[in-house]
Amino acid sequence: MSATTPDPHRPHPPQSTDAPPAEGTAPGSTTADDTAPGSTTGAEAPSAHPALDRLVREVEQHVAADGWDRPPRLFALVRTVDAIARDPRLVDLLPPELTEVARTDPGHLTAVEQEDLPEADRLEDLLAQVFWPPTVDGVALSVERTVLPPRAEAEVLARSGSGAADEAELARALRDHPERQDLRMVAAVLRGGGHSCAVRSRAYDGDALVAVGAELVPGLVAALSATLEG
Repeated sequence: MSATTPDPHRPHPPQSTDAPPAEGTAPGSTTADDTAPGSTTGAEAPSAHPALDRLVREVEQHVAADGWDRPPRLFALVRTVDAIARDPRLVDLLPPELTEVARTDPGHLTAVEQEDLPEADRLEDLLAQVFWPPTVDGVALSVERTVLPPRAEAEVLARSGSGAADEAELARALRDHPERQDLRMVAAVLRGGGHSCAVRSRAYDGDALVAVGAELVPGLVAALSATLEG
């Protein structure tokens, strides 16, 4: 994983697409707040989008199966029933239980991974190129980040400058800091509104310890929402 500044939506890949997603793997699908990494339940308000919470958790678990130190991964979210109507061949490609659920729930979503993402230094630069067709109902993104406690972060940033060499030094300082924490963040956003996030800590690396909530990564949510506008 490349270390970067702790800004949650600041980083590396995703790409634009001009056609409805038809290829890729469907890691998990489902119908359309936790606190910190390492907790999944507690005294929290009921989610406004429980189905989207399930979807973002399934996408995170799909990505987690490949381990850490991976590049960002981008997913198109499509309503399963609409996708089948556009391409009936999907019935033979999707799991039978998924198509059965889709028949009874028109809001059911399938996540389709977008492959062959271009290389880029910063995530913002790639997201600026992402424009989804109307057939895409939402988008999800997984990205890894290195973060520090606020005090340690302030100390590291105070020692860094603004040039390319300083950015490289900042990355090294984050990577080598004894208080560093590696996180995997997944955000999912629907075109008509609604979003959810999942955060996994490398130090607490278990499916049951993944935090899920709407406001865990607001910067990433806002960046993804912008790709669905227009």
